[in-house]
Amino acid sequence: KLLIAQVKMVLKVLFLYIPLPMFWALFEQQGSRWTFQATTMDGNFGLIIIQPEHMQTVNPILILIMVPVVDIIVYPLIAKCKINFTPLRKITVGMFLAALAFVAAALVQLQIDPTLPSFPSSTEQQAKFINMVNRPIHIVAGNNNFTLRAFEGGQDYFTYTDPFNLTIDSVSNEAINLTAGTRNTIVIVEEESFMSSIRFNDIAEKPDKGANAIRFFNGFRSTLNIKVGQQEYGNITANDMSIYCEQHIKEVEDIKPNSFHMAWQIPQYFLMTSGEVVFSVTGLEFSYSQAPSNMKAVLQAGWLLSVAVGNIIVLIVAGVSTIPAQWAEYILFASLLVFVCIIFAIMAYFYTYIDPASIEALFVNLEPEDKKKNLEMTKTDMVENHNEKRKISDTRSNEDKSLQTNF
Repeated sequence: KLLIAQVKMVLKVLFLYIPLPMFWALFEQQGSRWTFQATTMDGNFGLIIIQPEHMQTVNPILILIMVPVVDIIVYPLIAKCKINFTPLRKITVGMFLAALAFVAAALVQLQIDPTLPSFPSSTEQQAKFINMVNRPIHIVAGNNNFTLRAFEGGQDYFTYTDPFNLTIDSVSNEAINLTAGTRNTIVIVEEESFMSSIRFNDIAEKPDKGANAIRFFNGFRSTLNIKVGQQEYGNITANDMSIYCEQHIKEVEDIKPNSFHMAWQIPQYFLMTSGEVVFSVTGLEFSYSQAPSNMKAVLQAGWLLSVAVGNIIVLIVAGVSTIPAQWAEYILFASLLVFVCIIFAIMAYFYTYIDPASIEALFVNLEPEDKKKNLEMTKTDMVENHNEKRKISDTRSNEDKSLQTNF
């Protein structure tokens, strides 16, 4: 009976664990989604430059600060306001704070998105243009109409879904057909009395340390002689990619550096840490207070299992979700947690707090009648065992006598 009562107490607490994995689904994204968000932000804090993964240290630092503040200041103030802030209510508030943290992350992402370059999808192509002619030229590329000054390149990439016609100074040129999902640079050059274009994809190849380098590609059918500044490079054969030069290079910024500061992530870390302090610390304290003395490890295992299920939820939602915008995914997780928070609040409303020690004492300190019954049952068992032993002994003595008579 005592074991059955203890199991019932544990099952009641484990039933309340069912909604909890959704909190951990959001909490564990500090090391994944939020770190990835930090890679698109400026980590220059003046004296030091913070790397994206270093922002995760904000969480333990805030925990060390907030745990004593909440215990010494916040909870006593709530008690003075005569608010019955029960453990289950604290857990509900912690879940709601975690949802607010993801709303804050979504607002930060909305500010980051305009500063990021737009890369082509699997069905799109992008191209930018460079004018290598010593005069301004007017270019019409598909629906894009613009003018480039001498020896200057365009600042932005244009996105295309289909092949487009290229017109240079009102002279129609070849149709451009780019590979889907790529970024390309189209260079406008002048040879004899006509202009044409050469095209190449961006290549990630670095020169030696301390040196600048550029690679030339001859896309024409004939051999070319290239001159950069006062330096001449000749005999680049058709479709050849060969030489480097370390001088006379004009720097062009292809992708602008991150401009939105990483400090804007601190509010969302603060909200998430506040939720963790109220949720995690209170949750374990509540579990141990409602668990029998010999089954606290079972509840600890159940608590850790809820953390694991939370990580699985992230994998499922991220795999099934087709939302392209990251801020919208943050709002989706926040909405799911608010929904689960409401369900947990309803479950907590109908939960009755118990004292495991007093329940166990009912079985340890039996009533006198129960003790008398147990004593009588024990005496009966002893008499029956004694009679059975005597029967076995008499049987053995009779067998011994018959053996002696036979002998």
